[in-house]
Amino acid sequence: MTFRVPNTLTLLFFLMVLALVATWLIPQGFFDTELNEAGRAVVIPGSYTMVEERNLMTPLELFTAVPRAFAAASDIIFFLFIIGGVLAIIRATGTIDALLGRLLESFSSRPALLVAAVIFSFAFASSAVGSSGEYIPFVIILVGLCRALRMDPMTAVAMIISGYGVGYGVAAFNPYTVVVAQGVAGLDTYSGWPVRLALLVPFGLIAVHHVWRYADRVRRDPAASLVNDDALIESAEPPKDYPAMNAGHVMIILGFFAALGVAVWGIATRGWYLNELGAAFLVLGIVAAAIGRLGPSLTAEKFIIGARELTETALLVGIARGIALIMEDGQILHTIVHYLSLPLNLVGAELSAVGMLIIQSILNLFIPSGSGQAFVTMPLMVPLGDLVGVTPQVSVLAYQLGDGFTNMIIPTNAILMGILGMAGISYAKWLKFAWPLMLKLFAAAALVLVGAVWFGFE
Repeated sequence: MTFRVPNTLTLLFFLMVLALVATWLIPQGFFDTELNEAGRAVVIPGSYTMVEERNLMTPLELFTAVPRAFAAASDIIFFLFIIGGVLAIIRATGTIDALLGRLLESFSSRPALLVAAVIFSFAFASSAVGSSGEYIPFVIILVGLCRALRMDPMTAVAMIISGYGVGYGVAAFNPYTVVVAQGVAGLDTYSGWPVRLALLVPFGLIAVHHVWRYADRVRRDPAASLVNDDALIESAEPPKDYPAMNAGHVMIILGFFAALGVAVWGIATRGWYLNELGAAFLVLGIVAAAIGRLGPSLTAEKFIIGARELTETALLVGIARGIALIMEDGQILHTIVHYLSLPLNLVGAELSAVGMLIIQSILNLFIPSGSGQAFVTMPLMVPLGDLVGVTPQVSVLAYQLGDGFTNMIIPTNAILMGILGMAGISYAKWLKFAWPLMLKLFAAAALVLVGAVWFGFE
């Protein structure tokens, strides 16, 4: 009998069931919280208390958690629908095909340069301004480009996700992780940024090496593709019939980057996020339709088709959010944090720093929000680090590395599931590709943390 990997939706629902069972087995408890200077609730170290009367969640709550999870993840879900619709409009203008043709001309003989350029571009954007959801519109472009260059959709997804994960892991200025964690730790905002920015290079090169080795193997032998991409095998020679780039296409491309630039500016300076980002792309869709002379009815039809294509992806995002929601309702998140932190009292500074990395990596499965994880864990890790000889700056770095790298594999990360869904790649197949990369990154991260302890990184 041949084992078949279940559908990603099935896997995620199974994780929801496991989360429910965990709420029956793991002690329920909580930390007391207080408001910090920014008005955010942070936990008080040493205040963990188990609940006096255990509240068992019922199987019915497993199913009521699903619609609640869709509501909680509504911003990313509706953003995906908007992105799908707008990209379908842009496709209808011929802009994407024309762009692929130009990119193919530029990189047809230098695919390794393409891999490196994309990974480092995304890594730098994530490191600087915390970009993540903004990458979803690039999936369809990179998938098409990779296929034309005799690479597969896995390569396209790997370029985006590895750049995103590395950028978050060694972020220099990320407002969602660095600023929040350093604020909770009592550090000057952005302190230590030259070290983290320097780390972007070696970690980025690890990602480039891993992705390119796979991509080159697929180029030489399409059967080596992890996604068994029939379209890749059929197109051994890059197509030659891409439309020529015209002034309208150039205007739409410039509009795309203008919308993205405005959104990134708003995220960095005005507190915008997916609602405003979605609005920017809606405006882009209308402008693209006008430039491409699609007409109101055809524009609406294309938008509906594009949004419909992302229904499965939206379902994956909603179910992924339900896993964390069940554990929050079952009051086991703080318990997990408490018991994971206890072993750090028993080892030296170097092992404690590596232990923090492991703990933050595990907790990211349960608390996929970077800022949320910082508010829960840093009030515990910083005092604990003081006791064992780990500076607050190293504690923050351990948090960043654990949170950032595991963003690439945790199924509760809505951005990850959205990107995989856009490319039509199952979570199980992505995990098969990503695990070796994760081992390389974590080995390098452990060495960096030991060195940071030795040199007293402050």
